[in-house]
Amino acid sequence: MATEAAPTTYEELEKLLANDGKVKVAGIDVDGVLRGKVMHKDKFLSIAKSQSRAFGFCSVVFGWDIHDATYTKELSISNLANGYRDIECRIDFNTYRRIPFEDDIAFFLGTYLDPDTGKGLHACPRATLQKVVAQLDEELQVEPYAGAEYEFFQFKENPTSVQAKGFRNLDVLTPGMHGYSMLRTQVSGPYFHDIYDTCDKFGIPVEGLHTETGPGVYEAALAYTSALRMADNASLFKLTAKAIGYKYNIMPTFMAKPHNGLPGCSGHIHVSLVDKSGKNLFALDEKTSSTGEGREDAKWEDLRHVSKEMEHFLAGVLQGLPDVMPCLVPTVNGYKRLVENFWAPVNVSWGYESRLASVRIISPPLAAPKATRLEVRVPGADMNPHYAFAAIFALGLHGIRNKLELTIPPTSQIKPADHAATYDRLPKDLHEATQRFKAPESMARKVLGDAFVDHFAGTREHEWMVYSQSVTDWEMARYLELA
Repeated sequence: MATEAAPTTYEELEKLLANDGKVKVAGIDVDGVLRGKVMHKDKFLSIAKSQSRAFGFCSVVFGWDIHDATYTKELSISNLANGYRDIECRIDFNTYRRIPFEDDIAFFLGTYLDPDTGKGLHACPRATLQKVVAQLDEELQVEPYAGAEYEFFQFKENPTSVQAKGFRNLDVLTPGMHGYSMLRTQVSGPYFHDIYDTCDKFGIPVEGLHTETGPGVYEAALAYTSALRMADNASLFKLTAKAIGYKYNIMPTFMAKPHNGLPGCSGHIHVSLVDKSGKNLFALDEKTSSTGEGREDAKWEDLRHVSKEMEHFLAGVLQGLPDVMPCLVPTVNGYKRLVENFWAPVNVSWGYESRLASVRIISPPLAAPKATRLEVRVPGADMNPHYAFAAIFALGLHGIRNKLELTIPPTSQIKPADHAATYDRLPKDLHEATQRFKAPESMARKVLGDAFVDHFAGTREHEWMVYSQSVTDWEMARYLELA
């Protein structure tokens, strides 16, 4: 789905930029980091007028990690052997907007291309999701829709101060546990409202913004839209929150577990499929739903008010969930959020309106038929939304394509104390998750392809190696004196 003012032709683009002297463009790397540049308008227009709408971009953005250190193991896209050659980035007219916190400069996102084939680069987050969107359209004639919810902590810090403190003993924005507090938002009221208002101007509608339980933590629910637009919005929401924070000497963080002993930051995602007529494929017809009759063939009550297609989709997600975990939880820190007793899912489980499950069904009678959807509760706020959506929709398509049936009962049928014995445990750390992700028989390979899996697995192995060779504060405190 295009942004509201997006141009459809080059002529419309020229008019939009008539009073501009420069344009900002960006792509997204495997860690979800926006990498971009400012271009002179004439240069940008010459690219936009070309048949490919693509410009050269150094491939090193796929050859280094989140801190710009080159990967220890050379991967397929950018390496010494190919001289870290250029790849191409194709401008996406549909992403046009203006950045409110940068003097309303015109802004576009791009999709990275393989310079040899001209097709979407196999590790590009936008290209990966675009490929799955195209498969859904081709096979089912549906468009994926999605929403994202981000929890994020705030500190009264800035990039210089956290460096000076060695990232320890940071000052929280507000102390105490104050979920949904009407009072705590007054502590930094201008900052709180600036996030909301700036997102609205930036084409990122926010359905709700409130405090969550924890010191200085907010939660934002981004307005439901098409999956690619949602993933773009989610990436740009993080950028916006951080940029607005700089204005107020506040640093928000989307790392999954910034505090010991407290709940982490979730990045729950909501998904559904919409056909060409606008009907939600997951919903029963309006007549059946309005009478409350539900599906007579439903094996469990939890499935009474959803379609058979949604059941197949859910079965596909559950079958492949443990194999795609790096797409949902891509960091070492993310797995420290997925522990028992913190409302974070640790098992392959599902249920109607269940916040104990990895996948929660939201449907009538508590939601309108058109709002029927699945909430995948596994990702943290550190997810790369393009990869997360791509993995979930690809697994769901696999489930529908193969008419998979659910083989495990919903959480409503199992006592909480028996969950561990009933449901398979999700990987406990990034190393375990990556080994399962890259295994020859992995569902990730079946639905996302070998080229993507091999590259992304290599980046996650690098992340684990860097972590495993680091000396932590915990090790110093535990062993320095007594070892």
